[in-house]
Amino acid sequence: MNADIAQMRTDGFDCGYRLFYVKEEGSVQQRTLLFFIIVVLLSIGIVMIYSTSAIYAQERYGDSYYYLKRQALWIVLGLAAFAIAVNADYHSIRRYSHAFLFISIALLGLVFMPGIGRTAGGATRWLWLGGVSIQPSEIAKFSLILYLADVMAKKQRQIDHLWRGIAMPLLLSCILLGLVILQPDLGTTVLLALITVIMLFVAGVRLRFLLPLALAALPALYVLVLGSDYRRKRILAFLNPWADPEGIGFQIIQSFIALGSGGIAGLGLAQSRQKFYYLPAAHTDFIFSIIGEEMGLIGACGILTLFVVLLILGMRICWKAPDFYGHLLALGIVSLISLQVIINIAVVTGTLPTKGLPLPFISFGGSSMVLNLFAVGVLMNIGKHMGSDIAAHSLERQSERIVRI
Repeated sequence: MNADIAQMRTDGFDCGYRLFYVKEEGSVQQRTLLFFIIVVLLSIGIVMIYSTSAIYAQERYGDSYYYLKRQALWIVLGLAAFAIAVNADYHSIRRYSHAFLFISIALLGLVFMPGIGRTAGGATRWLWLGGVSIQPSEIAKFSLILYLADVMAKKQRQIDHLWRGIAMPLLLSCILLGLVILQPDLGTTVLLALITVIMLFVAGVRLRFLLPLALAALPALYVLVLGSDYRRKRILAFLNPWADPEGIGFQIIQSFIALGSGGIAGLGLAQSRQKFYYLPAAHTDFIFSIIGEEMGLIGACGILTLFVVLLILGMRICWKAPDFYGHLLALGIVSLISLQVIINIAVVTGTLPTKGLPLPFISFGGSSMVLNLFAVGVLMNIGKHMGSDIAAHSLERQSERIVRI
């Protein structure tokens, strides 16, 4: 009898050990694959930035490697931030969530100060500090995610109460969104609003709170779009870019030409014609158009596949997070990256009006590169702890609450 019990305990221990080992091994494999995808995307970005910017950089700065060198520097800094995020427990940054949010709000306010804020293309979105240009809205993206994950995880008992539960998070989120729209940056504002709604919804906020907010935002969005001359022209260019092919419709038409010229296999690396002063912002917001021209439909679909796999891996980490805070934080990071990809590609293919959002890990840009790599590092850190039963119970409770109106 005792021998049978001892054998049962031994078998149970072995089974539990094997189950844990399989989970841990699967976690390592997923994180390894996630890191591999990021490296591939960064490598593609480096190659395409040189291909798209070499002639322009030589003409403007006398150095064809100007943008390449700057992007390489930002990638190195981003990988350093990535390494810190991967190795430091993601709970360690939670205590700074409020501080990060208020610092982001302060930085967004500083862009309007003469001598500090930098204006380009009619928008004031950058800070000029010590010879380095910083875009505070990129910092604000992660700060908002960090803050909402922290406060929504803490307020689970008050989540059904408007004033005690979500009033303050909504107020602070609206202040941040307001500062971004004043720059003006409607694309980032819409992105942040979507992330906020997604995180609040998954946190368990009832639809009877969210729907009135969404309906109230529609008139404001209408005024912002049609009340601005250049935004109204962008909408008209989106509906019919050929109505003004030499003006507001020029950029999207050149994007169509680039994508169409690539065909199935592309013109070949560095063989793009649209990058020769035809397509504006070829190395930033419209780099995917040049990818389609040089690498064709095959290359474009390959990059889309990488992003889809990244999204799937990120959602697995989100689902298996060890606590509800980690679940919300991972959800916010995955939403940030995937929405930027969707909006960027939708813009260059004419599915959405033109917005100034970069393609993560590929487009030229310092602030976005460092913050995206740091965010993925946090996501992988959460993945190191995935597989806990705590997340399953938390998500089950939240699923029951979400369906209530």
